[in-house]
Amino acid sequence: MTTLLSQVDAGIARIILNRPQQRNALDIPTLKALLELLDAHEADPAVRVVVLSGEGRSFCAGADLAEWAEAEARGELETYGWTETAHALMSRLHGLDKPTIAAINGTAVGAGMDLALCCDFRIAAASARFKAGYTGMAYAPDAGASWHLPRLIGAEQAKRLLFLDELWGAERALGVGLVGEVCADEQLQEVVGELAARLAAGPTFAFAQTKRLIRDSASRSLAQQLEAEQAAGLLCGRSEDAAEALRAVAEKRSPQFKGR
Repeated sequence: MTTLLSQVDAGIARIILNRPQQRNALDIPTLKALLELLDAHEADPAVRVVVLSGEGRSFCAGADLAEWAEAEARGELETYGWTETAHALMSRLHGLDKPTIAAINGTAVGAGMDLALCCDFRIAAASARFKAGYTGMAYAPDAGASWHLPRLIGAEQAKRLLFLDELWGAERALGVGLVGEVCADEQLQEVVGELAARLAAGPTFAFAQTKRLIRDSASRSLAQQLEAEQAAGLLCGRSEDAAEALRAVAEKRSPQFKGR
């Protein structure tokens, strides 16, 4: 079975984790395939937005514990490469220039939750559930949760989710800012599709510059950030999209952005 399903239509790349019998758990082949697919979508001008979801009743159950157990039996748990491969994937997804949406259709646990946290937008079905899963297995976070969660929901809520290993429903996740929107299960694809279409029709070159500014802002002073904003503004001002925006204003019509 193909562990990933992918299609591109009208600028929207939809990636579906396709291991429903394993609740879309991430083994090394799936991690590598997803990383390669993200690289391909980043390089493809026909792709303007990336949507990530899971097949079946789970978004992603995190690491494939069966694969972990096999590595443990071989005495290779610390060396067989899952963590390094997962880190490469999380870094790639977080650093993608194109807008990304996690359509969270079910349970997101551990690295599965972290996968969603790396996306720009998180829309959850009402039945979605979130669980860190690390301390319950006597582990510390290993796929970015300790970086993302304090920034998204604050240190105390991050500690509550990580230390107590609670199972949070979609509404609680929405209340603390873990997700940006919750909708009925049967409406998830429609709601995500509408957002993806809006983003795909937008000035994706400017989106990329904005993502970089936000991503790098935590390590800069205000003066440094203002300098970076000026540089990004110059790049945007020289883009075809900026010229099209001005023409559209003058001609009193909606702009047709190309992402360059």
